[in-house]
Amino acid sequence: MSQRRYSPLDRLLCRFDTMLHMMSGTVVRHNRVSPAQAVPQAKTLSSAEKKQSIGLMRINHTGEVCAQALYQGQAMTSKSYHLKAELEHAKEEEIDHLAWCADRLQDLGGRASILNPVWYLGALTMGVVAGACGDEWNLGFVAETERQVEAHLHQHLERVPCYDSKSHAVLAQMKLDEAAHAAMAEEHGARSLPWWIQKTMSFTADSMKKIAYYL
Repeated sequence: MSQRRYSPLDRLLCRFDTMLHMMSGTVVRHNRVSPAQAVPQAKTLSSAEKKQSIGLMRINHTGEVCAQALYQGQAMTSKSYHLKAELEHAKEEEIDHLAWCADRLQDLGGRASILNPVWYLGALTMGVVAGACGDEWNLGFVAETERQVEAHLHQHLERVPCYDSKSHAVLAQMKLDEAAHAAMAEEHGARSLPWWIQKTMSFTADSMKKIAYYL
């Protein structure tokens, strides 16, 4: 039996379906089991602790929605087959992160950010632009993004209630993965971004985090 050949329209519809899932924060598949599953909850969280965890995990969930969009946009415009493959691999790990955050939010009784479609489209645009600037700048954008995300996760590990061991486990593994993505970019020749771009990225991320905590 011959394999089905997908038309450009089929592929476009598949991409659109994936985009809708990502914008809604719904993950249809993931590769690794959530680190939270192997960790017992130390004790029942108070209402205030649960509210804090929900807000922080909503931020991280939104960040992973943006990560999918960024890597997708960067892969779309990258001219290097090898770099496309690296970006796709990183995107697969970020799908795991997205699923873990979605599961943890659900367990806590929280919801995803209602502004995820806005964050997704904005991140996709930035990814397309970064990829179009050439591989060295594209990798530089990956490295800087992941460095900032790693620093952000370090802060969240300190802010998550100490008894929320499941959220701690998720964030700790995400932090390790983000560091590996930054190292990959640097190994492949990432260029250091100008300071004003780094500051703009940081300001944009901080604004998103403040809004996503509540919305």
